[in-house]
Amino acid sequence: MAVRNRLHRSELAVPGSNTRMLEKAPDSGADIVFLDLEDAVAPDDKAQARKNVIEALNDMDWSKCSVSVRINGLDTHYCYRDIVDVVEQAGDKLDTVLIPKVGTPADILFVSTLLEQIEAARQIKPINIHILIETALGMANVESIAQTCPQRLEAMVFGVADYAASTQARTTQMGGANPDYFMLTHPDNEGARERHWGDQWHFAISRMVVACRAYGLRPIDGPFGDIQDPEGYKAVARSVAALGVEGKWAIHPSQIELANEVFTPPESEVDRARRILVAMDEAAKQGRGAVALDGRLIDAASIRQAQVMVDKAVQIEKSIAAH
Repeated sequence: MAVRNRLHRSELAVPGSNTRMLEKAPDSGADIVFLDLEDAVAPDDKAQARKNVIEALNDMDWSKCSVSVRINGLDTHYCYRDIVDVVEQAGDKLDTVLIPKVGTPADILFVSTLLEQIEAARQIKPINIHILIETALGMANVESIAQTCPQRLEAMVFGVADYAASTQARTTQMGGANPDYFMLTHPDNEGARERHWGDQWHFAISRMVVACRAYGLRPIDGPFGDIQDPEGYKAVARSVAALGVEGKWAIHPSQIELANEVFTPPESEVDRARRILVAMDEAAKQGRGAVALDGRLIDAASIRQAQVMVDKAVQIEKSIAAH
């Protein structure tokens, strides 16, 4: 079965055509680094970027993070060579392959079949798959996609920019708030009305989260384009974290620390979660199914919520200690 317990708080995007960024990536502090052969690489640079990525995978120390490669889309002629060359020459260094623009289960099965054959030929361990849900077709099929290839499929990423283009959304921003997506309150006594902004992507990412959690996958949020707006980045990250998202892309190294901060449970919340577990253990010994803590009722559902948070905190502590 696919690995489902690695940290995904921050996922750094590194263009395969940028050798300087490739050299710095292993020590960036990101939980996952994905070496990009797709959108960040111009067509004329695709072949060289592929060579750069293979060299980086083989020559650099990736022990401080997980490492992935985003291949080109299945509708391009670059795709098959990305998979064959990278996996044949450096597959033993790869944790995952990231597939863009997944629209149907067949997209995953195609890549999985190629991986299986190369792994057998080269005698390397199975490589996991991450996918991008970034088209209307992918979102329409997200539940069936989530059930595909459970032995490899690990995580789904919401790709907001391509999703906006696919749905013909009226925005040119890469994530974040849209000033046109708002409601007006009723006029007050003076006729004044307040603007209440909404989250244009709430439905899409909520649906992806539900599909992921229903079938044991990890939901990840994609890019936030304004690298000069750390507070905007954190606001988006907090909102998706509240929905159950585990991490977010960093398209610039400055966003890594922001993602790690948001997707690391605060110490105060972890402490309360531990106290919930202790309180419910005592209640169980006394034959009670619920108890009050800090003036709030907690019950069996509270145990499950608390255990998830404590487990995540322990995982993060172990990862930090190891590195």
